[in-house]
Amino acid sequence: MSVTVYHNPACGTSRSVLELVRNAGIEPNIILYLKTPPSRDTLAELARKDPLGARDLLRTKEKLCAELGLDKPDVTDTQILDAIAAHPALLNRPVVVTPKGVKACRPADTVLALL
Repeated sequence: MSVTVYHNPACGTSRSVLELVRNAGIEPNIILYLKTPPSRDTLAELARKDPLGARDLLRTKEKLCAELGLDKPDVTDTQILDAIAAHPALLNRPVVVTPKGVKACRPADTVLALL
């Protein structure tokens, strides 16, 4: 199974998800998204495949989210994806991609449904 993890090694949840994937016998493709941010087109594709859409990809706990007004209910998917593309720290981590779908895996055990 092909698995990609958009990973932040400083995040405990991201490390836990990576451990769960590896415990399932899978060595994922790891993208350190703060060093190698996904393109705007990639973000749009992830949002399209995530059942919860662009909002699921947005890290609402990030201070910048409120500063940019992205926490308001009338913010569009386009605005969210543009903001994440411009500020990769706004990506809700970790985002996991498998043949079964795409999801921001918080809490960590939500990754099990994708494996």
